[in-house]
Parts: sequence; C-alpha cells; structure tokens
Amino acid sequence: QVQLVESGGGLVQPGGSLRLSCAASGIFYSIYDMGWYRQAPGKQRELVATISRDDSANYADSVKGRFTISRDNRKNTASLQMNSLKPEDPAVYFCTAYVLATPPVPRPYWGQGTQVTVSS
Repeated sequence: QVQLVESGGGLVQPGGSLRLSCAASGIFYSIYDMGWYRQAPGKQRELVATISRDDSANYADSVKGRFTISRDNRKNTASLQMNSLKPEDPAVYFCTAYVLATPPVPRPYWGQGTQVTVSS
C-alpha cells in the first residue's frame, strides 16, 4: 500500500508564502514523476507543477516565477514553495506521484489534499 501525505497548507495573506510538503510511504520500488494539482470550489482539478526523477520541472503558466517544485529522492518527498500568493491561488492542493509498487507498470497515487487559503 502506497500513501502520499501532504502537509503545510494554511491561511496566508496575499503576497505571502507557503511551503507544501508531500511524503510517500509504503512498499514500492521507485517513484517516477511527482506533481502538485489544485482544485478550487466549483472548478476542475488543474495541474500546478510536475517534476521528474532527474529534477526536470514544469509549471502551469499561472504559477511560473512564483512557485517552485522540488523533490528529495532519498526521502521520497516532494515540496512546493509558493511565493507571492494571489487571491486566485486558494484551493485544495493535491500531491501525486507515479509509483512502481507492482511491476512492471507504475501507477498514479494521490494524497488527500491540503487546503491553501489566501485572504487578508
């Protein structure tokens, strides 16, 4: 059983910063791409950022220059540093990862989500 657990969400003022963390646990062989998605009320879940095992990162246009995704392969963790938060950033943020738990095909796993609120 593979689990992804997010932490670090909360309330922040516009222009502020938050750092989200995601930790993978369980029995598995390897973690491939990891990423963060978000879902605001009444909207579809959308991609925020992804990072490959060799640290190649991609970002949604809406967060480029403000958010930074990173990972630690030894600790099986991923992080999302969010700076200059805007009123349009509030959402539940989900961590996802492609994990090889049962060979030969990795499958996606999702965390339970962490709430980010931006308000003055």
